[in-house]
Amino acid sequence: MELYSDLREGERGAWLSIGTYIILSGLKLIVGYIGTSEALKADGLNNLTDIIASIAVLIGLRISQKPPDHNHHYGHLRAETVASLVASFIMAAVGLQVIINVGRNFFDPVHETPSVITAIVAGSSALVMFVVYRYNLKLANRINSSAVRAVAYDNRSDALVSIGAGIGILGAIFGLPIIDSITALLVGFLIIKTAYIIFKEAVYTLTDGFNEEEVETLSMLVRKVPGVIYLEDFKGRMHGNIMFVDLTVLVEPSLNVVESHLITEQIEKKIHIAKPNCLVLVHIEPYVDSTQ
Repeated sequence: MELYSDLREGERGAWLSIGTYIILSGLKLIVGYIGTSEALKADGLNNLTDIIASIAVLIGLRISQKPPDHNHHYGHLRAETVASLVASFIMAAVGLQVIINVGRNFFDPVHETPSVITAIVAGSSALVMFVVYRYNLKLANRINSSAVRAVAYDNRSDALVSIGAGIGILGAIFGLPIIDSITALLVGFLIIKTAYIIFKEAVYTLTDGFNEEEVETLSMLVRKVPGVIYLEDFKGRMHGNIMFVDLTVLVEPSLNVVESHLITEQIEKKIHIAKPNCLVLVHIEPYVDSTQ
């Protein structure tokens, strides 16, 4: 099934992030401690926990590929959305830890100036993460995966964090050591902000939120189908990267079963052209003119 092949392809994005984070987190933590940079250490700690978040997404993608069973009639596709939710909690916890560590350093400051190599590592990491972000975002949009999109947002946040860390380190090198700690604090808040964005999107999907613009677009397509007199009801929700649409249309009461069924097929065809990963359930009712 094409859907499950998309999910398998999505695993590549998670694996790419895991491998990149393993290398960068180790490099940043080692160089950050040797070069005495709080900002780079905070960035490395962020990448270290990003490994856990990416693993959570990978597990979610794997579970999503399980076929329907007697307990999950619609399959396990929401597992990837749950994985995004778990990833947001992990990121938020890391952001709070970074902020707490910076607070401690204000009361017990480190007076050593960061090494120039820490700024080079931060800048290089930003470039690497931006490349990974572009790859995962393109992949997420192509397979319509919320989990891979969450990974991409995390990659983008990490690229920005590394840029900020590099700026803070350079400021500290040029005689303003407080900038290094301030940048580490900003890193913590950026991590929490990204976590909130991912959390909000995951909760919106899990609570059956649906884009109002999608409703208007698809409703217009349904109304244009020959034989549809009136669109009585339209409901939509997301199940992983599959869209479920339930709608009720009113048709001429004199139509037989075959003619009514042809109308439902035309509705499904039009919606599938606009949204290929969409399951449509059409309920037909006879139109009654209340004015007569």
